[in-house]
Amino acid sequence: MTAPARVAGPDAESSLVWDDGALVVVDQRQLPHKVELLRLESVDEVIGAIRTLAIRGAPAIGLAGALGVAISAHRHRRADGSCDEPLVRADAEKLATARPTAVNLAWAVRRVLTALEGGPEAVLAEATAMLAEDRATNLRAARRAADLVCDLVPRRPLRVLTHCNTGRLATAAVGTALGAILELHARHLVAEVLVGESRPLLQGARLTAWELDQADVPYRLCVDSAGAAAMARGMVDVVLVGADRIAANGDTANKIGTYGLAVAAARHGVPFVVVAPESSWDPRTAGGEAIEVEERPAAEVIGFGGTAVGPLDARAFNPAFDVTPGELITAVVTEDRVFDPRRDAPAAGRDAARQLAAFTREMYTRGWMPGTSGNLSVRTSGDRALITASGRDKGDLTENDVVEVDARTGVPVDPDGPRASAETSIHAAVYRATDAGAVIHVHAPHATAVACRTGGPRTAVLPLSGFELLKGLRLADPSATALPVFANHARVADIADEVAAYVAGHPDGPPGLLIADHGVTAWGADLAQARNHLECLESICQLLLLGARPVWPVADPTAGRDERTDAS
Repeated sequence: MTAPARVAGPDAESSLVWDDGALVVVDQRQLPHKVELLRLESVDEVIGAIRTLAIRGAPAIGLAGALGVAISAHRHRRADGSCDEPLVRADAEKLATARPTAVNLAWAVRRVLTALEGGPEAVLAEATAMLAEDRATNLRAARRAADLVCDLVPRRPLRVLTHCNTGRLATAAVGTALGAILELHARHLVAEVLVGESRPLLQGARLTAWELDQADVPYRLCVDSAGAAAMARGMVDVVLVGADRIAANGDTANKIGTYGLAVAAARHGVPFVVVAPESSWDPRTAGGEAIEVEERPAAEVIGFGGTAVGPLDARAFNPAFDVTPGELITAVVTEDRVFDPRRDAPAAGRDAARQLAAFTREMYTRGWMPGTSGNLSVRTSGDRALITASGRDKGDLTENDVVEVDARTGVPVDPDGPRASAETSIHAAVYRATDAGAVIHVHAPHATAVACRTGGPRTAVLPLSGFELLKGLRLADPSATALPVFANHARVADIADEVAAYVAGHPDGPPGLLIADHGVTAWGADLAQARNHLECLESICQLLLLGARPVWPVADPTAGRDERTDAS
């Protein structure tokens, strides 16, 4: 047998780099016996590398997606140095959906698109900055996880079980769970690592073993089905794994076989620790049941390396991932925190409804939702949301006064249940156009007064530049301060259509809007952030009314209408 190759990819620490308009990566399909570099010069080549697992590991997939957008931006450079935005955004959409389970991919693509207006160099600068951030992020997470393991496990040196590959091949550098193992090794605290094969493509046997071999860490390969037996024999002190997606409640999607290891660890009292970056969290997905699990082709298990191991016409159940319930996880460690799903997980289902009701009553007590007016919603999964029901007294609202709807259309899940708020279609428009996890519409007095004073028969924008309070809106582009003021059409659906078009076309704008003669809407990653954004907008509107700036909107120039709109 050929000995494992001892030379890493583009350099001794990183598995993917930018090189003169192309992404250069280690072809992970060829390891451990052959180090082969791929030079990817088109978006289709990047997508192909991701889908065929030449590039794999949630952080690495995300970074490849970001650099794929940079490739597109350079290929679609205009004569004036700008990008052909529609073409780049179309490529970005293809990249973001190349693999469905790892949330990092869509997150990274969305982030790098925020630099698109600056041209190809700005896109590349954002993507390469993400490479450096990933290295630093993984180093912090690895050290935090190593510290936690030392607190959890008194025995020294440690016997560690890991699954799949979570090292530098799966990231820009350092690694997540494997990075923590290497940190423990550097502290002279590792006796042995049991490496799960990680079916069906043996990422553990091929890649993790290769990385451990290069780092001179003692290890043994462990048959996937033997992990539980190893724990039963007392051969494992701690299990360290990564994650491709983490739901809001701490349920975790990772390489198939992780769930079984978690069950065995719980049975034998072995700490089960997940190490992953914050970018692997998906707050829009309430629980693991909503995570889409990719299923791979049957050919990957009926044969390997060109050799058939089963009947060629055999059918196969070949999920790439499984979901481990948060209740089986000792801790999820990121670069910023240690999260105990059993203690820290935000409640889903009825508890989410209780939280929504509590926020609504708070807005009522502030005088921002008098009587039955106003509405709040919170996204509970990728395609579902809870919203306050129509005609309910906001001061007495309870968990029984909310309606589950399709987050993208606003259509109630139960057509025979209570009616959703009249403005549900506006909430749905925001959810379609943004990554918002919550939307709040209220009649805060100063914002409502500004909406009444500036609104008209057509969409306008209200410049908010110069206010210190804009920092509270966390604008991706600090110069994008135009707050839209929408006409108050008789049909709410017409307002929603205009909101969806405007917000989608202004992704860097403030997370809020005004509706003429009606009120203010704000959104954020969760209800707390949406409330914070709302408070900032209300305070800015108060300053406007006090004369700090002229309250004088202009027509939305993207709407193709007159440039002047009279203030009322």
